[in-house]
Amino acid sequence: MRSSRSSNATALIVLRLNHNTMGLQLLKRLQGSRWLIIMAVCGACAGGSSGGALELWYDRPAVEWNEALPIGNGRLGAMVFGGTAHERIQFNEETLWTGEPREYNRPGAATVVGQLRQLLAEGRQAEAERLAGERFMGLRSPAGDRNAWRSKVLAAGTPDNDDFWQVMELPTHGGWEVAGIPGLEGLDGAVWFRTAFDVPDSLLEQPLVLDLGKIRDEDFTYLNGRLIGNTDGAGKDRRYLVPAGSLKASNNQLTVLVLNYYDKGGFVGYKDTTVPLALYPAGKSHEAGLPLPERWHYFVQNDDAPAEPRYQADYQPFADLLLQLPGHDSVASYRRMLDIANAVATTSYMVNGVTFTREYFASYPANVLVAHIRADQRGAVSVRASLRSPHKNSRMRRVDGRTLGLTLQVKRGALRGESLLRVVPRGGDVSVTDTSITVAGADEVTLYLAAATNFKRYDDTSGRPDEAVNHTLAALEGQPYHRVKQDHIADYRSFFDTFSIGFGGDTLNHLPTDQRIARFADGKDPQLLALYAQYGRYLLISSSRPGTQPANLQGLWNGLMTPPWGSKYTTNINLEMNYWPAEVMGLSALHEPLFDMVDELRERGRETARIHYGTPGWVVHHNTDLWRGTAPINHPNHGIWLGAPAWLCHHLWEHYLFTLDEDFLRDRAYPVMKEAALFYQHNLQEDTETGYLISSPSNSPEHGGLVAGPAMDHQLIRALFGYVVAASARLGIDEDWAADIRALAARIAPDRIGRFGQLQEWLDDVDDPENKHRHMSHLWAVHPGAGINGANDPALMEAARISLNHRGDEGTGWSLAWKINLWARLLDASRTEKLLKMLISPAARGGGSYPNLLDAHPPFQIDGNFGGAAGIVEALLQSHTEGIDVLPALLPMLPFGQVSGIRARGGFVIDLKWEKHRLTELRVLSIKGGPLRIRYSAYLAELATEPGSSYRFDSKLQRL
Repeated sequence: MRSSRSSNATALIVLRLNHNTMGLQLLKRLQGSRWLIIMAVCGACAGGSSGGALELWYDRPAVEWNEALPIGNGRLGAMVFGGTAHERIQFNEETLWTGEPREYNRPGAATVVGQLRQLLAEGRQAEAERLAGERFMGLRSPAGDRNAWRSKVLAAGTPDNDDFWQVMELPTHGGWEVAGIPGLEGLDGAVWFRTAFDVPDSLLEQPLVLDLGKIRDEDFTYLNGRLIGNTDGAGKDRRYLVPAGSLKASNNQLTVLVLNYYDKGGFVGYKDTTVPLALYPAGKSHEAGLPLPERWHYFVQNDDAPAEPRYQADYQPFADLLLQLPGHDSVASYRRMLDIANAVATTSYMVNGVTFTREYFASYPANVLVAHIRADQRGAVSVRASLRSPHKNSRMRRVDGRTLGLTLQVKRGALRGESLLRVVPRGGDVSVTDTSITVAGADEVTLYLAAATNFKRYDDTSGRPDEAVNHTLAALEGQPYHRVKQDHIADYRSFFDTFSIGFGGDTLNHLPTDQRIARFADGKDPQLLALYAQYGRYLLISSSRPGTQPANLQGLWNGLMTPPWGSKYTTNINLEMNYWPAEVMGLSALHEPLFDMVDELRERGRETARIHYGTPGWVVHHNTDLWRGTAPINHPNHGIWLGAPAWLCHHLWEHYLFTLDEDFLRDRAYPVMKEAALFYQHNLQEDTETGYLISSPSNSPEHGGLVAGPAMDHQLIRALFGYVVAASARLGIDEDWAADIRALAARIAPDRIGRFGQLQEWLDDVDDPENKHRHMSHLWAVHPGAGINGANDPALMEAARISLNHRGDEGTGWSLAWKINLWARLLDASRTEKLLKMLISPAARGGGSYPNLLDAHPPFQIDGNFGGAAGIVEALLQSHTEGIDVLPALLPMLPFGQVSGIRARGGFVIDLKWEKHRLTELRVLSIKGGPLRIRYSAYLAELATEPGSSYRFDSKLQRL
């Protein structure tokens, strides 16, 4: 049980309206001597984290979610759109998920694991995957009766009442959930669509194709009252033949019934979003025909589709906080920005000569989001605030004369949510109904929104969210806005100010951030690279705090009821990448939520190891969720991956290497690592052809299907065995067992060089040099591992380089981020820079960045932000081998720069400065004392250090 977590998951939003922005000088006065300590750590580089250099800003409100600005306090995340007359603040509470505590493991699975291994050893992969799919994969949640529901819908016939039909523009490429129509956000059910169109004479007498793109999930398509097509399958194209002479010159009636069972619904079109819904001559394409009207009418016949069986749960949005400000439709001097040095978002503009400014921030100490807006004219603030939840089972209510309440229940799930919206105006009149709070003629308005769920732990949903929200609001009673803001900034900067970075040179801060992203490839905006690095730290501080859930696929921010990949925790790269910046960029404490999750996965994973493998130890496969599912999911060709425990343990070991915290190693890390090693000790199999120990059955993540002996597994297991052996020696325990593990490690199949000179991904030499797969799994030992490096095996390092070249440069956002780190480890500064320019490029071109600088898979995944930030630092400092390497892959676009607060393994904090691509200043702070070995260019310095002592060096590593 996490002692730092409250009994109920709770979060609080505060919105306050004021035009004053607290400046840096005031912050210094507030923090006093604490500020001086931070400045002493940051040294000369502090200038890199102040002023406009650390702002994202825009000259218009956000239109889409990927333009809104994220704020968060680890428990509550919000996306601020910055509207004027109509403002939307979409928010999440970290523990609102679908699902419930249940059994994920399949009874009897262990009885077939031997058969799977034998089939794979005999090369019968398809049979192994079929058997695993039938008898080895984890259990899904209960399914509803699809056939009965479908029959009921079809029996109802076509609706004949026109009064309830509404308008939607088609196609909706993200499903009707993103059409922006209230009530459709989480709809699974039956929806009728209809439109009418005319046909030119040239098309009337020839066979035609009605092309409706892809429809999710099943459609019944009628043309002029006749059924012309019925297709079931989300991935299938809807191209229906229309015989010659079937159409009229005018007013042809097209009616489509769409049955959607789960996820995106309706007309989703094609991946190429420029292709319209169309009618065209058979044998030709849409260019030769008639585009169908974009404007259709729709009618929701049934919104209660049967439950779809699910392996794991989905992270959910909580609600929107909506603000209406009358008379603010036409504004001047508009500016929307996010100051990541203070974690404050601001929207400002003028209306009829009056300036309005709104500030938003999410405070961890007070559990609040704050929007402080005040006009520069007294009595000018009037606002109507309401809540809107996408959850069908939700309702608002008037609580008292200053409070609005919202209650919701997740569909077919165990979790319910409660929120209270309270207004505290200065001046003006207040009225509260069951749907809104209205304030008229105030000087200032403060809105507090507390939110909580009944989640307590993955196996306990007995929380009292009503009590939690009342307690949260009571704790804020009487606290002035300025105190809440001061405490927020002081808390946030206690993390943020431990690291600073600046690259000097030309800056384009005067341009909106989306324009800077578009121009970044020109190489004339090095400060945007510094901003990107610090933005990654901002996002981690905002989404992962001690006592909270770890950052998921989207960090803390999700606006969809069925988000991509459930917005859960993918453990074959994405969850781990989220924490790549934690140690090296001065945010070690923020690793804690991941360690908490690992503790819980260990609990659940023991049962999975027993039930699925018949062995001791613990295991989790390639995904988990709020309920800590650890069984294999989805399909055997990617869902039976055994490397996750070892990779998660790598983070425990890294935390120890950076901090040298022996209590952490003894009491927390070692027991978890030992039990993971125990699982592998009992599951490694001897390969009959080579005699090596191999991992089977498993996957090379999402590539190549179910196999025996993927290289990544062997790299991970070998590394884990090395960690437990080293930890055993340092702690002076388990010496005999550690000797057994050392002997096993020596027998694991080694990395191999294949016929193309590449590092083999599998035991057999079957790599395809033309394969551009997004995963670089077999390069794990290069990064984030350290088993392959230029010092211990240059040949394998060169083979890794060849493999990375084979994969190419294009990729999803997180894939680009991984390649950035790999090329930095390979000391190729130019290639690292090239990929950073691809990562920080408009998302419309593929993997890159959205206007709000969030990473595009696409769609949005936050891992690329974290991996990219870590990659920038990896080019500046490396410490994964014996010693510390300074500026090992300095980018050509960075002739000048200064960084303070980089952490290195061995318990060191590094400040450095360079000019004209040459090191000029270097300072090393030794936290724990011990030997220091540091390299730069052809120079080497070695010395013994004392705890708490600082050491300065010149450009040739001579002591100063």
